[in-house]
Amino acid sequence: MEKRKVELVVISDVHLGTFGCRAKELYKYLKSIQPEILVLNGDIIDIWQFRKRYFPKYHLKVIKQIFSLAAKGTKIHYLTGNHDEMLRKFTDLTFGNITLADKLVLKIGGKKIWFFHGDIFDASIHNAKWIAKLGGWGYDFLILMNSVSNWCLEKMGRERYSFSKKIKQSVKKAVKFIGDFEDTAAHLAIDNGYDYVVCGHIHQPQMKTVRKEEGSCTYLNSGDWIENLTSLEYRNRKWSLYQYQDEHYVKVADEDDDLNDLNLKDLIKKVTHNYTTLEKTA
Repeated sequence: MEKRKVELVVISDVHLGTFGCRAKELYKYLKSIQPEILVLNGDIIDIWQFRKRYFPKYHLKVIKQIFSLAAKGTKIHYLTGNHDEMLRKFTDLTFGNITLADKLVLKIGGKKIWFFHGDIFDASIHNAKWIAKLGGWGYDFLILMNSVSNWCLEKMGRERYSFSKKIKQSVKKAVKFIGDFEDTAAHLAIDNGYDYVVCGHIHQPQMKTVRKEEGSCTYLNSGDWIENLTSLEYRNRKWSLYQYQDEHYVKVADEDDDLNDLNLKDLIKKVTHNYTTLEKTA
C-alpha cells in the first residue's frame, strides 16, 4: 500500500496502556502515511492509568512506528496532556527529530497555528486531581464494558454503539462543557492573534470558525483513538478531519510487519544518529 504524503498530521488522546485504546487501528493509520510534521497533542501514553501488566504488542508497535517516522525524516512534536503530565518536567527536550513541549506555534501557509492539549481549561484537574483520576478510571471501565457490548453486537451483525457518546449528547452539562471549551480556546486564540487553535482533551473531533468583534479564528480538535478514531490532516493548504475506516486498511493488516525484529533502542539510535552526526560536524 502506497503511503499518503501529508504536510501535517495531528493526533491526540490515544491513551496507550489502557483497555480502551484502539492501538491496532492507529498503527495501521500511521503505517499508511508519511507526514512532514506529526503533532502528538497530549495523552498519548496514559501515565495516570498505566499498568505494568497491560501493554499489548500493538501499543508498543504504535510507539515504534512513531520513532520509525522520525527516523525517516518526520518532525515530531510531542505536546503533553493531563494524562502524561509527568513528562512536563522534561519540557523543551529535543533529540533528533523529536521535541517535547507543553505547547507549540507553527506558521504554515502564512497562518499562525497554536497547538496545546487543552486541560488548562479543566478546573476539575487542577482543583481536585483525585476526582479527575477517578473519573478517568470510570471512563476506562465504561469503554471496556462498551467493547464487550460492541463485540456482541458485531457477532449479531448489528452496528457498534457508543455509551459515552450517548451520555455526552444527552447530558446538558456535558454539551455545555464542550461548547464552552471550544469557545474559550477560540476566543483566547483570537486575543493572541492566532488564525487557528488546535486542541485535544475532550475527545470531540471538530472544525469550526468562531467570530467575535476583534476577529475570527478556526478551532480544530483532533478527537481521540478510543471511540472516534480521528486525526487532523493539513495538505494542499487545507485542513480536513480524517476518520479511520477499517475496510480501507485490509492490505496494511496483511503486510509483514517490518518492525517485528527491530528493537525500540535501535529505533531511538536511528532517530538520533543524524542529529548527533550534525552536531559533531557543526
